[in-house]
Amino acid sequence: MRKDLLVDEKVYHVFNKSIAGFKIFNNNSEFSRMTAIIRYYQREKPQIKFSKFIRSTKTKEVYSNKPYVLLSNKEKLIQIIAYCLMPTHVHLILKQLKEGGISIFIGNLLNSYTRYFNTKHKRKGPLWEGKFKNILVDTDEQLLHLTRYIHLNSVTAHLVDNPEEWSASSYQEYLLKVNSNDRICEYDDILDINPISYRKFVEDRISYQRELAKIKELLIE
Repeated sequence: MRKDLLVDEKVYHVFNKSIAGFKIFNNNSEFSRMTAIIRYYQREKPQIKFSKFIRSTKTKEVYSNKPYVLLSNKEKLIQIIAYCLMPTHVHLILKQLKEGGISIFIGNLLNSYTRYFNTKHKRKGPLWEGKFKNILVDTDEQLLHLTRYIHLNSVTAHLVDNPEEWSASSYQEYLLKVNSNDRICEYDDILDINPISYRKFVEDRISYQRELAKIKELLIE
């Protein structure tokens, strides 16, 4: 059991990375697998097996006659506010809806992807570096800046030049570039996002965040 018990109705930045910087997302299919896992395990008691859920998402079938993301909060462990998947680590912003919800969700998430990855790559053993880390987000202002930080992760790492090019994050959702039925995140009850102003808010910070990353690397060295 975690020593730092997470509180219901609070928002947390949750992140974890692979063992020794091992690359755990190597292509679009692996990123897509993790986003499917994220969708599936937000529900406290999934009504269908994950294998069937995967098939339904690939064929664009509707889960339980309604989009999976539109489940009521009573059915969910957590609310997903934002996310970014990187080749060696995962960032999530989550609101806990039920006691122990984040721990259960993250446990299912990491274990499920480990099983998939190990089977696919014919390997054994753990994939993730210990327990996940979490930081409480106290204010809406902090939350807004945190969404920018994680949406810029791919740009900071020089994987792309513009965060919109990185499909393994929720940035396109914030710009309303994703069909409502395909969205993973729900943030309208917490953040008032105007896509045009949010794009400027994020992309005006690209150079600054890259410079901060350089300074951090120099300090570590």
